[in-house]
Amino acid sequence: MANRSLSYTSFFTILQLLWSCTFYANGCYTSITSFGDSLADTGNLKQLTSELNQPPLHLFLPPYGETFFHEPTGRCSNGRLIIDFIAEYLNLPLVRPFFNGNGSMELGQGVNYAVAFATALNNSFLEARGVYNPITTNISLGVQLEWFKQSICANVSDCSHLIEHSLFLMGEIGGNDYNHALLAGKSIDEVGTYVPFVVETIISTINELVEMGAKTVLVPGNLPIGCSAAYLTLYNSFDSTKYDNLTGCLIQFNKFAEYHNKLLVTKLNQVQELHPDTNIIYADYYNAAMQFFRSPEKYGFENGALKACCGGGGTFNYNDLILCANPTSTVCSKPYTYANWDGLHLTEAAYKVISKSLLQGPYTVPQFNSLCPTSMLKEGDGLSSFITLISEKIGFCWCEAMLRCDRGKNKERIFISVL
Repeated sequence: MANRSLSYTSFFTILQLLWSCTFYANGCYTSITSFGDSLADTGNLKQLTSELNQPPLHLFLPPYGETFFHEPTGRCSNGRLIIDFIAEYLNLPLVRPFFNGNGSMELGQGVNYAVAFATALNNSFLEARGVYNPITTNISLGVQLEWFKQSICANVSDCSHLIEHSLFLMGEIGGNDYNHALLAGKSIDEVGTYVPFVVETIISTINELVEMGAKTVLVPGNLPIGCSAAYLTLYNSFDSTKYDNLTGCLIQFNKFAEYHNKLLVTKLNQVQELHPDTNIIYADYYNAAMQFFRSPEKYGFENGALKACCGGGGTFNYNDLILCANPTSTVCSKPYTYANWDGLHLTEAAYKVISKSLLQGPYTVPQFNSLCPTSMLKEGDGLSSFITLISEKIGFCWCEAMLRCDRGKNKERIFISVL
């Protein structure tokens, strides 16, 4: 009888532990906290310009948002972004923008601080080099981090628990530090000198988050900008040696993105060594995207991966004087057959391919699905499935209460006998 009582006590202790560890997220994270630029902004710039009584940008007008939300939301695409697909994968609600809520983090409710046009570096660094952000308000990564510090736990008693169990998405950020300069005519050699400063700013922000208690940080690299319709248009050349024979992308600009990514990975490895109990995950946006730039039809992009669905005409349907949503611009009837949306941003269909490659494929290091397996996100059928789910969850233990495990390392497997 004593043994049976002990078994029941242990069983309910396990249930209580699981509940505290996996509430709402079904086993991985209780929320998502995001920083970044237009690749992750879910409505901050739209709300911010409204509060500042500035005229709406083209990004806030139809046909933006037409595919999934059926109205413009402030997302720079026709539908969902990578951050949206991550939330769906984790069984979490779509992450609300900071400027469209109370700004505080709650259980099961993340916060998104990303703002379109944002840079990693402060405005002062770029302006000193003759580079100006079209958005005059300072919305750089450092500013976003301060918003986080000032607001994150305003209405929460156990702040450290929420930070610890949140998935932090660090960008993508840094792309605009280069875009604002390169698209304004700065030489690629000059802009290359910004890269160490951009990467160091990202790393510094990650270190601050880890010091505050963050345990999982997903850090994207830059996309292959040489495949962007904007770059292909503005840097159009009759010199065929400048283009990749297979993809048609500009070689020099893709090598630039690879340079940024290589330096970022080197620095991330150093952060991981300093913080072995934290999961620093590199998200390889570049190679995940190159899949459909190399083989667009394989992924359903019948109209190719280079030409924009929405734009002002020309070979790649991009014109910096007639942007998407301009009354004289044109928009395709089947966005899902295009990878490029407006010249600088991708379609929902393209973001979906990238997201699946990150979450279920080999394009994160370490692989995301090894830290958050799909089996942890599905409800079991019957008692045996429920018990199996319990053992899987504790085996990957995201808690530090009574059962002590190395987070995400899976060094200590715990097997439970319920019967």
